[in-house]
Amino acid sequence: MEAAALIQKVLSLQSGVTEMSEETDCPTVVVDVDSLLPLSRDLCEMPELAFDQLTDHTSVDWLKENRFELLYRLYSLQHGHGLLISCSVPRDSPVVPSLSGIWPIAEWQEREVYDLMGILYADHPDLRRLYLDDDWQGFPLRKEYKDDYILEPKK
Repeated sequence: MEAAALIQKVLSLQSGVTEMSEETDCPTVVVDVDSLLPLSRDLCEMPELAFDQLTDHTSVDWLKENRFELLYRLYSLQHGHGLLISCSVPRDSPVVPSLSGIWPIAEWQEREVYDLMGILYADHPDLRRLYLDDDWQGFPLRKEYKDDYILEPKK
């Protein structure tokens, strides 16, 4: 499916979905947190879309905007098309639904984002730290994070 047709199809699936205004390397939609789970289910289950792979999930800390941006890169082996989903959550309550019930690999990807950024995934089957010790304080990829080992630039 061509990029423009893919975007139009995705926009028609759920409310709370808009096209990304910035130019990206693949078709991209912005979704509100309430539409993330139902949209993801549709993207995976609809035969004409068949996004059967969540190839990557990460997050960006937009400290000055007081939000986290979650990015999900999807791919359809059957159709050979890709899609990027962007979803923002406020920094003071960073909770999103887990997509591990749709794409099992999300369980590990979400644990990584939780461990390093502190984003919580509702209904995640095993949300715990992946890389850091269980008693680690804070989330090292947040922009305000400080510890004794971070190198500061010379002034």
